[in-house]
Amino acid sequence: MWSGRRYHSLDHYLKVHFGEKLYKLSLDGGMTCPNRDGKISVGGCIFCSAEGSGDFAAKHTEDISQQLEAAKALVAEKYSGSRYIAYFQSFTNTYADVSYLRELFMPVIRRDDIAVLDIATRPDCLEEEKLELIAELAGIKPVWVELGLQTSSDNTAELINRGYRTEIYSDAVKQLHGCGAQVITHMIIGLPGETREDMLATARYIADCGSDGIKLQLLHILRGTKLYEMYRNGKAAALSEEEYISAVCDIISVLPENMVIHRLTGDGDKRLLEAPLWSCNKRRVLNLISHELKQKGIIQGQRDVSPYITT
Repeated sequence: MWSGRRYHSLDHYLKVHFGEKLYKLSLDGGMTCPNRDGKISVGGCIFCSAEGSGDFAAKHTEDISQQLEAAKALVAEKYSGSRYIAYFQSFTNTYADVSYLRELFMPVIRRDDIAVLDIATRPDCLEEEKLELIAELAGIKPVWVELGLQTSSDNTAELINRGYRTEIYSDAVKQLHGCGAQVITHMIIGLPGETREDMLATARYIADCGSDGIKLQLLHILRGTKLYEMYRNGKAAALSEEEYISAVCDIISVLPENMVIHRLTGDGDKRLLEAPLWSCNKRRVLNLISHELKQKGIIQGQRDVSPYITT
């Protein structure tokens, strides 16, 4: 199945489809987010820091060619390959005029050292002309579009100030597939008020919408965010290590076996992280997830993914 693994990892997918592991080069396209600049709301989602979703991307003080070279230098010690994934990570990377996006993305995807163009965005920022551009890009090389769903619950979405209804996500997945792009969906585990069943419902919803991949993310409580104030006031809690590992294993079991799991946990900015502090040891967390999967005999897709969308 997946070279002895219990789930369909990104590492396995890349080796099968590209013949090698590819490293991501995190880039800043110089955009903001409609959930921060007042178009939808201000301040972003309650868990977003002032720097937003691109904390690990190069900042928009250099042009993209300079950013690419700087990002390549960062991975040079651990990667000897010659092809990369260009990852436009910071904020909402289709939140600009399509002419700007064309000038940004086209030179990157045409580079010999770029194997995949990866665009992180919101499903409510994919107007028709932008979808047409994505289709054009996907005709050149593989294009991945990462969508920040986080939860399938509209009640939770309102609480976290996501700024769009869940049905917009499902429509976006269909439109992106029609453009020839692959969709990677972000899901957060441990959102305020959500139960294990709520989390499994989100995983099933993502699967039933046909997402090609998923990124699982622990809810990090960062100082200076609205979530931090909720945490301080007892209106939000941080998951324990045991709760998170158990939730991840349950989620893996309901994901279809062909869905690529791009991430099992994520990094919080250690300068701002208030909780959970156990998440700082990412290697330990990944090892514990692996151990739990083996100990409980869990394999991706072993549970039937019950249809969540009715027609």
